[in-house]
Amino acid sequence: MRTVLYPGTFDPIHNGHLEIIETASRLFDKVTVAAMRNPQKGEPLFSFEDRRAMIEESTSHLDNVEVVQFSSLVVDLAREVGADVIVKGLRAVSDFESEMHQAHMNRKISGLETLFIPSATEHSFVASKLLREIARFGGNVNEMVPDAVVKRLAEKFG
Repeated sequence: MRTVLYPGTFDPIHNGHLEIIETASRLFDKVTVAAMRNPQKGEPLFSFEDRRAMIEESTSHLDNVEVVQFSSLVVDLAREVGADVIVKGLRAVSDFESEMHQAHMNRKISGLETLFIPSATEHSFVASKLLREIARFGGNVNEMVPDAVVKRLAEKFG
């Protein structure tokens, strides 16, 4: 069984993330989506539990996806869940540069390869940080996020 690990903050998950998960679910037998807290990104808007629930609700149509939380090295989690590959989504060239550095480091310390999946053009501009900002000020992000996120953003910001 071929397993892939898709790590990220997913704060919140958006349609670009969902597209990567759906693509990975067609390419691999099992997809483990791992929500993490990235201290470099500041305090998250949603708790681990909320992010996990949103991811699970958003991927409920995929029978080969599991969601976990982690706060360790990605390569350690990959070993723990039996992942053969790490998958990362790319929106733009700027994503490639930082993701490539991480991929090289992960391969060096663990031997794990990283597969890059480019997002579709209609998702290439979507970023969780921007979605949080728009929602915080009452903007409409409904077409860029799954329904589970629309609901929780409405609860969070009224």
